[in-house]
Amino acid sequence: MPAPASAAADPGRTVVGRDIGAEEHVVEHDGRDPAVHGAPVPEPPTVRGATALPREIGVLVGSAFAIAIGFGLVAPVLPAFARSFDVGVTAAAAVISVFAFSRLVFAPLSGTVVGRFGELRVFVAGLAVVAVTTAGLAFATAYWQLIALRLVAGVGSTMFTISAVSLLVRLSPPHLRGRATSLWATGFLLGNIAGPLLGGTLAAIDVRAPFLIYAALLVLVIVVGGPLLRRPEGPVDEAPPPRTRFRDALRHRAYRASLVGNFANGWAVFGVRIALVPLVVVEALGREDAFGGIALSVFAAGNAATLLLAGRLADRSGRRPPLIAGLAVSGASTAVLGWVLDPWAFLALSLVAGLGSGLVNPPLNAAVADVIGERARGGSVLAGFQMAADLGAIAGPLVAGALAEVWGYGPAFAVTGVLSLVAALVWWRAPETLPSRS
Repeated sequence: MPAPASAAADPGRTVVGRDIGAEEHVVEHDGRDPAVHGAPVPEPPTVRGATALPREIGVLVGSAFAIAIGFGLVAPVLPAFARSFDVGVTAAAAVISVFAFSRLVFAPLSGTVVGRFGELRVFVAGLAVVAVTTAGLAFATAYWQLIALRLVAGVGSTMFTISAVSLLVRLSPPHLRGRATSLWATGFLLGNIAGPLLGGTLAAIDVRAPFLIYAALLVLVIVVGGPLLRRPEGPVDEAPPPRTRFRDALRHRAYRASLVGNFANGWAVFGVRIALVPLVVVEALGREDAFGGIALSVFAAGNAATLLLAGRLADRSGRRPPLIAGLAVSGASTAVLGWVLDPWAFLALSLVAGLGSGLVNPPLNAAVADVIGERARGGSVLAGFQMAADLGAIAGPLVAGALAEVWGYGPAFAVTGVLSLVAALVWWRAPETLPSRS
């Protein structure tokens, strides 16, 4: 985040964190890190006012695309695969929740792990863990094995997610954070467009094949992306950067609003939609499994259509306008999704929900980066932000799955939509974090 005028006049003074709103918390750094006995903090790979993002951002975006294709392959298959072990809807949804639960439990330690071993090592190790456990799913012979493998996979997922986002935040210039986070999210979403389509097709041939392909894609990211990140344009792990602590970030009203927004997003997008849409398609709409992949791809396409727009809006007009609009649109469309019985109307509402969700992610991540501060390492802040989404992803499938079993899919999706609308109201009262408008 750009420093105040007094700091900008002194190039040796860097603002690490600043509260947005009524409360004020300023941590200043004189350009030297005591952890390295006065050695100067490395200059960022880009300068203020530049329009080009660092090369590492492109590597991270490409890695996100490959990872998302693999995740998209598995998403429409996993609930149905769990049902093949003769378990109920809630147990099938629990396969999604246990992954998020594992991420949640390990998240408090993830910032410490990244700080001790560095982003790159943790990134590669996390990908390796997910690759091994995902390949193991293809050979599972019992439901408990699915649960165990997903528990371990959640640890690896947290490792590579926190390390990658930490790099993304530190290497992105403040005035390009919206663009950087939108490109990062676009990489994931474009992969999620292609992944479910291919996953549904592969499942018709062999339900275990998507797990092996996902594992192979993760290995490819390690082999190709790892060496590129080891040769950065600017220093990455050579000197420890200043840190922003979770308890300081929690004093920011904008950060608290970000936690609420990410909880609602995790509940709706990473929990209920992945866990229940494939089941709604088969059990309520009477369509084949492949149609579930189409519905998830349509949602992802809506996301991709607005992500870059959201990034530009977040950098020009502020974080709040696209956030509030996106949460309102996605919440309203999701609230009625479970009552729809026409397949084409179901796809249309999925598209609208995707368009709204796409407006949320870039400004939400950019707002958290603003709270962390320019060039600071905020592993614990990012971990807390991730935990909010994971809590939603844990509770969403379980609560919505129980509602679906007792009262049907309509109430399950209605509760999900209302949570997003509540998050929109919270952000309506939150302060702006865009440095030029805060």
